Amino acid sequence: MAGKKSERARIEAWAETLAEPIAKACGVYIYDVEYVKENTDYYLNIYIDKEDGVTIDDCENVSRAMSDALDKEDRISDPYTLVVSSPGLGRTLTKDRHITNSIGEKVEISLFKPLPEVGDKQLEGILADFDGENVTIEWTPAPAAKPKKGKKGKKAGEASEVLTEPASLVIPRKDIAVIRLYLDL
Repeated sequence: MAGKKSERARIEAWAETLAEPIAKACGVYIYDVEYVKENTDYYLNIYIDKEDGVTIDDCENVSRAMSDALDKEDRISDPYTLVVSSPGLGRTLTKDRHITNSIGEKVEISLFKPLPEVGDKQLEGILADFDGENVTIEWTPAPAAKPKKGKKGKKAGEASEVLTEPASLVIPRKDIAVIRLYLDL
């Protein structure tokens, strides 16, 4: 398993290095690169972006140039599909640079386990800071629903005291399953 993961990371790093000058020549930048397996198929996903948003023409230009470069290099042994697209409005912040560049934006965070002071593992707030190890958000609690009490009061695992007022929450990055830009639909 570790061999496949390191192989995936190697391919992603190599493909990103190959794609950066192509993207720059096309007037965009590389947001992220993923090499993933879905069912039996492999995909090399290249996410591009630019200040005023990506167009279909941008994706097509990068895709054509990248396809030619990948064919010339021929360093991926598995058959795969190249996909070039925008990271989207509700983009996932997977790299340090994504988080740093999103300070001041509203984010959604899914944690591996509930944050004790909030009692929830789904949070929304303004991304205030990132120091490489901790993410700080300005959090405002959702309007409180009437608490449901079982026969014995609190549910097992509930925090004894949870915040009910806005607060700065410092969350270790290792505790974050997913952080993405908030998409207000």
